[in-house]
Order: sequence, then C-alpha cells, then structure tokens
Amino acid sequence: MSTIVVEGVEVDTRHWINGERVASATTFTDVSPIDETPLGEIAAGGPAEVDAAVRAARAAFPAWAALPVAERSAVLRRVADGIDARAEDLARVETRDNGSLLRSHRRGVMPRVGMNFRYFADWAESLRHDDREIRGHRERITYDPAGVVAVITPWNAPLMLATWRIGPALAAGDTVVVKPPEWAPLTASLLADIAHEAGLPPGVLNVVQGTGAEAGAALTRHPDINRLSFTGSVPTAGVIAAAAAPNIVPLSFELGGKSPLLVFADGDLDLAVGLAVEQFDNAGQVCLGAFRLLVQEGIAEEFLARVIDRASALVQGDPRDEATDVSALVSRAHFERVRGFVDRAVAAGAKPLLGGGPNAALGGLYFAPTILAGAEPGSEILTEEVFGPVLTFQTFATEAEGIAMANSTRFGLAATLVTGDPGRAERVSARLNAGTVWVNCFFVRDLGAPFGGNGRSGIGREGGDYSFDFYCDIKNSVFSPGGWTVSHGEAELGAVSYREAERRAVSHGEAEQRTTETDGTDA
Repeated sequence: MSTIVVEGVEVDTRHWINGERVASATTFTDVSPIDETPLGEIAAGGPAEVDAAVRAARAAFPAWAALPVAERSAVLRRVADGIDARAEDLARVETRDNGSLLRSHRRGVMPRVGMNFRYFADWAESLRHDDREIRGHRERITYDPAGVVAVITPWNAPLMLATWRIGPALAAGDTVVVKPPEWAPLTASLLADIAHEAGLPPGVLNVVQGTGAEAGAALTRHPDINRLSFTGSVPTAGVIAAAAAPNIVPLSFELGGKSPLLVFADGDLDLAVGLAVEQFDNAGQVCLGAFRLLVQEGIAEEFLARVIDRASALVQGDPRDEATDVSALVSRAHFERVRGFVDRAVAAGAKPLLGGGPNAALGGLYFAPTILAGAEPGSEILTEEVFGPVLTFQTFATEAEGIAMANSTRFGLAATLVTGDPGRAERVSARLNAGTVWVNCFFVRDLGAPFGGNGRSGIGREGGDYSFDFYCDIKNSVFSPGGWTVSHGEAELGAVSYREAERRAVSHGEAEQRTTETDGTDA
C-alpha cells in the first residue's frame, strides 16, 4: 500500500521526487515507540532514488534561484500557512511516530515548524550588506544561491529540525533533498504534501526515505550537492565528512552535547530545581539538555533532595495523554544503548539516587527518570552523550572548580548557569566552552541568533545571517569609479589590477601611503 493512516491522518509512504510520489522496490518498517507496534512499510531509497532526487533538484535550481526574493518568500509563507493549518495533524502523527509529548508538539514544536519558513522568508527579503568603499572603488557584497542542499535530520524533533535547515535553504534560492530519519519519517512526507499544495515548484523540495547506510550514504557522497547539513551523532558525522570530502562540500554539523547545569549557592534555588527537572523533557532525548548537575557545596544537599522529590512526581506514560511528562525512548536499539550506559556506570561505582533502569510498571521502551551520583571524574557517564532521561550529580567548592568541571568534556554545545551575582554571571559565562550559554533561564533563543556547538558538538553556526552565510555563495563585486576609460594611452586604476597599478605608481615615484591597503586584494 502507498498510504497508511496514523492517528486518523493519511500519510503517503513513498518518496517525493520532482513533484511526484515515487515507490521503491524495498521498504522498511516504521515502529511506534509508544507500544512498539508497526505503523507501516515505508519506501526505502538507495542510490537510484537519491540520484533522481538530486537531478530533480539540480534541474529545478536555475528557475527557483532566479525567482525574485519576494516571490520565493511568498511561496514559503504559504508553506508556513499550510503547516499552521495542519498543525494538529502533524502533532498527532509525529507523536505516534517518535514518541514525543503531544502537548509539546501542540504548544511549541509545530508552531516553530511554521515559523522556520515564515521567519527565514522575511529575513531573506531584508538580507543585505552596505556597500563598502576602498580607494574610491565600490564593493558590493551579495548572497548568491549555492545550489543543491542535502539535509539529513534526526528523530528526536524530525520536522522542526528539518525545517530549521529547509526554510533558510529555500529562502536563499537553493533546492533541497532531505533524508528524514528512518525511526521517524512520517511528518517529512506530510511536509512534501503541504509544500506542493502551497505552490512550491517540482524539484525544489525532494524527500528520499531510507536508512543511513543506503539513502544517507548515497546522498552524502553524491557529486552534485553543494551544501550538506546534518544533525545527529559524532560517529555518523565522521562518516559523512569522509564521504563528502572528495567533492569539497561545505558542511554544517549540529552534533551531540554533554552540557552542564552549573548552580551556585547565590542562585535562585527554586529556579535551579525547576531547570534540573526540565532536563527530563522528551525523555532526555534533547541535544541541548543540561544532564550534568554541578552544584556548589552548601546548597547541594537541599538541591538534590528537592530535585529528587520533583522528579519522582513526573508522570511517565503514553505521550498522547496531556498529563504525561515523560514518554518512551524512540526505539529498542536506543533503549538498550541508554540502559547500557547506566548499567556500566553503576557497575563502575555510580549510585542511582532515582530510577536506574526500565520503568517496571510500564515495560516497553519506557526508561525511568534517573539520577546518578558518585561517578568517577572522567568516567563515561560524565563525558559521553547518553541521550536519555539520565542526569548525573556532582558538587564543587569554588567558582574555578565549577568552571573546570563544566568544561571537562570534549563537547561544547550548551551550558546553563544559575547565579544571583551579575559579576559572576559575566565571568563564568565568558569562560564556559559552549555555543550557547543560558544564565538563569533555559531554551530561550531568537531565530536570528547563531546556533551551533564547539568541539565535538559540531561545525559552524546557523540562524539569521549565519544561515545564509552557509546556504549561499557570498560574492564581492568591486566597481571602478572611472569605468574602463583610457587616458594618455594608459588604463586608469580600475581597468588594471591593483598589483599592476601599484607597480606603475612606484616606478614613477608616486606610491601612495599604504596605511589602509592591507585588504587582502592580493591574497
């Protein structure tokens, strides 16, 4: 069958290539983490489907890139309107597909999906640099569409994180081939329908489903892609980088995290406890989560008691129930991975203060909210990303010690800091190794601000101009003030290179003072 019905919503299980539905000879089974029941058989793409999608995107690129920005943006706003109109359908399908809370999809995730299109459509229309002047010459910096963009997305927030890349890429004038996650592919298929209904031309957005080993590998090594954006794990990023390297494809990687929640004794304890418990959101399957609780001595005992009390009251269960706080992990393979981290930590001496294993009352893929203490510094549980509802607890004495502990991993995606001292907030945030630092807050960011990680947390930044810096080829055009006129049998400056003009000036004893000439012209 080419369609399935999920939570009352019909979803096409075929690829979307060049404005048409395309089947594959092979399929894979999509399983709901809520109860581990199969949702349906999904078309599994490989090199042939990827090549067809890339060729379609390449063919569609000239017309889409040439479309005036205002017209492109108008199409993207219609896509946003279509997303908003179907937000409930998208929320129900994605909840069933990846197990995230329905209430979160309704209140925050799906509104953000529409915003990703609308925001970057608006931003593209205002994107410009002021002209520059150098020795009477005018320099104009412009953003040219780069070409075909490959987008490979994760399963923890598949539609929101896909559109965070698709939105600016399309607004920039690029065309896109997206490979959704095999553990949660369905809302990408619905997005294709919505974009088509909004008038997005054939080939501008293509969706190829499949596994990383087949569809993902074929896409990352394809010689006709111009940008590649990936969100996922560090090991997979290494494989992708190696595959893309021969084609010199620019990469944007948003990878893992092992972020700290750094709580000082002068901070608001109520706030700190609330932020700690918030880290169990989406069953801990959040790259930005602050899963390392680092608490200053003196308040540590009270903080820990209050966090355990609050976390014990969290409701774990079916994510379609509005009362549920913590749902299931996305797959059996991931469940076993998380359990392995905890089992190894406990075997090495860590003590579970809360949870520590599967939720015995629920069974299935439900892993109980867990807090571990007593892990050895430098141990796996403190340095590697678990990506589950597992927090670790440590204490520190001084500000310097707290900063050192916060920076003691190879990751640098985010950090959260709680303090009542403005001076400390400035000092500590400046020294934390993180792409984003939240001070007395969490998960607050304007879409125009840069987002990305340091170290093993990624490459590059996206958001606002930073997105267009990646999805565009940035051009500098230098215009001579005198055109191409000829005087005394010799071309004026602007008709010859700066190097040649300088040589002539020097030869006549007329070299200008060079206090402002280190502009890289000769590089």
